[in-house]
Amino acid sequence: MNQNSKDHFFSQNVLGHPAGLFVLFFTEMWERFSFYGMRVLLILFLTASLTDANPGWGWSAENAGALYGTYALLLYITPIFGGIVADRYIGYSWAVVVGSIVMTLGHLAMFMDTPFMLYVGLGLLVIGTGFFKPNMTSILSEMYKSFPEKKDGAYTIFYMGVNAGAFFGMMLCGYLASNLGWRWGFGLAGIFMMLGTLQFWMAKPLFGKVGDRPKKDKKSVDVKTLDSDNPEEKLNPYTTFDYILIALSTIIGLLYAINDPLSKIGGINLFDFSVSGLDGSIFVVLVGLALFLYLVISRLMRYTKVVRDRMIAVIVFAFFTIFFWMSFEQGASSLVIFARDNVDRTLSGTSLTLFNTFNTLLTIVPLMIITWVLFLLAKQTWNKITGSIIVLAVTFLIVWGISIWMLNNEFSKEASDIDPSWFSILNSFFIIALASTVSKLWDSKYNPAAATKYGLGLIIMAIGFGLLAYGAYGISSGVKVSMVWLVLAYLFHTLGELFLSPVGLSYVSKLVPARMIAFMFGMWYLAIAIGNKLAAVLGGQIENITNTYSLSTFFLIFTIVPIVAGLIVIALNPIMKKLMHGVR
Repeated sequence: MNQNSKDHFFSQNVLGHPAGLFVLFFTEMWERFSFYGMRVLLILFLTASLTDANPGWGWSAENAGALYGTYALLLYITPIFGGIVADRYIGYSWAVVVGSIVMTLGHLAMFMDTPFMLYVGLGLLVIGTGFFKPNMTSILSEMYKSFPEKKDGAYTIFYMGVNAGAFFGMMLCGYLASNLGWRWGFGLAGIFMMLGTLQFWMAKPLFGKVGDRPKKDKKSVDVKTLDSDNPEEKLNPYTTFDYILIALSTIIGLLYAINDPLSKIGGINLFDFSVSGLDGSIFVVLVGLALFLYLVISRLMRYTKVVRDRMIAVIVFAFFTIFFWMSFEQGASSLVIFARDNVDRTLSGTSLTLFNTFNTLLTIVPLMIITWVLFLLAKQTWNKITGSIIVLAVTFLIVWGISIWMLNNEFSKEASDIDPSWFSILNSFFIIALASTVSKLWDSKYNPAAATKYGLGLIIMAIGFGLLAYGAYGISSGVKVSMVWLVLAYLFHTLGELFLSPVGLSYVSKLVPARMIAFMFGMWYLAIAIGNKLAAVLGGQIENITNTYSLSTFFLIFTIVPIVAGLIVIALNPIMKKLMHGVR
């Protein structure tokens, strides 16, 4: 690192980092505000009774889960293609702007509050996320290319932006939807998506050429000249047959994802047939899975033993990732329904005063801290990106205004029902509160092996569902559960996430050779996508399982399955160490 680049790096810094990091921080914050603000409302809106004071669409939890599950699955698939488009054609910055504009249009469509526009809106959000999601982190990575010692701190700050956006999005969009109507919650999400896009584009002078359209590097090494002495860099080109398998398995997966809500909601079944008594949709999924497994195995067999073993380790981690997200993502489906229908949320007197005081601190303190960060950014960059700072100031005025209105409104009530969407903010709150403590554990002598972390993450998260199963045990119809059980559940879910979530992507980058990394990252996100789809499908069964068995039985599913999976991962630790060949 030469002194000139270092001087330039620190010429406009905020909290020891370049000002551009905090533009990315706020861009990601407002995008997450819009995403989580909409996400927490969707299932509640779809399943709300047509006769409620704030009527929804009166769907069953099963149908709502089918639609949300396909939406969530596609959110993890499209970034693969968005990253390719940005890398090869338009650059990271333009990809972020295109994605942001498309997502803004998606929120606008949902504000229209008609069935057709809701489907259009969800489709636009999927496409927009595909452009936005992978390229924000690409810009961040490119910014710190010459400053690796600063990268960990930068990602930590960036991650705080993610959680701050999720926190305020779920809180404020949920409150507006509950008190003014669903469309206002969806609309607020769109407003912040639009303003976040505007402030990012107007801050372009801070980034220079970072994020610009890529140029072909004539000096780059041809893949044919890879170091033949290094077996990890052995050339392994994709064959035409590989591409055919990728295309077929992708098409089959997408058709299944679309057919699930289409058949349940629209009564149109693309796989209305059976093969040897096997339902058509199940048969098609098995065919797609077989093709994909053949592709993966055939590619693995072309590598040397060490590389092959390491990629098998990644595949094992990816497989168990499905069980984690299948359970954890109940927070977007069954847990919001549970909070609405089965949790005693009514407060009055002293308990209401205590809650309002806590909620005020929970709202105002983070908002003051983030506003202070904006002040520091403005102080350093006012002359260079005046328009961007003004737009950010407007966003904060809106947030402060809605927050004060919300808190004043709640303090004026003698009795109140906590909005069911409020509980969803606990995950973001616990992450912000506990992340540094857990990271210190990994830096200490108690840092466990990767497989042990994975297993503990699954088990700790499952304990949260175990508490819900215990709290709901033996209750009869119409009896509600104390909110304490739901708060404790979110605490353990967050601890499980902190144990498991950071491990996966880190080991993909450590274990996989360069020629395979894009494919394996895609496979990793596919595992998360499958987990999200299963979460919504199983979460949609909360009414059916509760009516047939009990609410406690429903939560036991997400207690037992992750615990078994976690114990298996921990038991596999010696094998995983051998497969990883010294990578820690």
